Amino acid sequence: MIIKPMVRSNICLNAHPAGCKKAVEDQIAFVKAQAAERAKAGKSVSKDSKAAPKNVLVLGCSNGYGLASRITAAFGYGASTIGVSFEKAGSATKWGTPGWYNNLAFDAAAKKENIKSVTIDGDAFSHEIKQQVVDEAKAQNIKFDLVVYSLASPVRVDPDTGVMYKSVLKPTGKVFSGMTIDPFTGELKEISAEPATDEEIANTQKVMGGEDWALWIDKLSKENLLADGCMTIAYSYIGPEVSHAIYRSGTIGKAKEHLEKTAHELDAKMASFGGHAYVSVNKGLVTRASAVIPIIPLYLSVLFKVMKARGTHEGCIEQINRLFAERLYISEDRSKTPVPVDEENRIRIDDLEMNPEVQAEVSRIMPTVTSENSAQLTDLAGYRHDFLATSGFDIAGVDYEADIASFDRI
Repeated sequence: MIIKPMVRSNICLNAHPAGCKKAVEDQIAFVKAQAAERAKAGKSVSKDSKAAPKNVLVLGCSNGYGLASRITAAFGYGASTIGVSFEKAGSATKWGTPGWYNNLAFDAAAKKENIKSVTIDGDAFSHEIKQQVVDEAKAQNIKFDLVVYSLASPVRVDPDTGVMYKSVLKPTGKVFSGMTIDPFTGELKEISAEPATDEEIANTQKVMGGEDWALWIDKLSKENLLADGCMTIAYSYIGPEVSHAIYRSGTIGKAKEHLEKTAHELDAKMASFGGHAYVSVNKGLVTRASAVIPIIPLYLSVLFKVMKARGTHEGCIEQINRLFAERLYISEDRSKTPVPVDEENRIRIDDLEMNPEVQAEVSRIMPTVTSENSAQLTDLAGYRHDFLATSGFDIAGVDYEADIASFDRI
């Protein structure tokens, strides 16, 4: 069968096995090249350094920033990794989720280079998966020196009560109205969203806030599986003022505020063994999650055009490579060169996006975009590529006319 992307309502419903594999291999190649350049220049820490990550747990390892984190840790620093994600496996007749193919590709590449990797498929919110990670770490006789929390799920079942909570993407306080763009047609349209109820705000916080992150760190700490000096990091986004009503001031933003509050609490708890907890505020990118947020596609398509013209555009792998090399692992001694943070103890890797000159140019262009001129004023082509690439499509070097005999392999 020849696989073509099936797109509905800004969601790609299928995945291309060979495309996912090639996309992972491309990210690995980038990270290895960057590591070689750093080693040659004597910058940052190398994989042979005692300060480099050695054993890394990535929660939400199969897509986006989580996948990029796992690739960077393993192929940039030689770290052994345990990854957790909840994916649908492919079969002989049905395609799997993109993350399932990404995990297969990662594990195959790690095995080829004798880098230890274990991928656990299941609900990371559950006690069972937490225990499975604990058992695996003890079997390997390791302690984690980095725990990456990068879960993105629309629902969460409370592991103690069994109650399912659903997140919503809504404004708070009042109706939101704004323009968004169809990345495939270039058509602009105005959309409105009703404000969330107090219950919806609380439910979104239960799913996307810091509660589960804290449960993970508490569990690993009680099991004595966090190394001295261990860092844990979760990912967030702030973005421009134009998106705040639907994002930062909306239900998702309220959950992210809880995530940041949790980071402060975990940081204090981890101080006893020299550990730290951070939230990294990252750049806005096209992911399987961001593509369905109103106004974000319009903003990102303009942002990409502006940043590419300045030579500062980054994708997931470029962002995380810079996060590791220029924030987390700068020098051999973190006590002398601590991780640079803002006044809220957040790592700001969104600095290139939020550059005042970049934001001024984006703010100037956005109101002038119409359905007729969107192809000229925005980077629709780049946005479309990134959107399709999250599912393994539009990847250079892949023969998309080749017949796929079975969906259970890459």
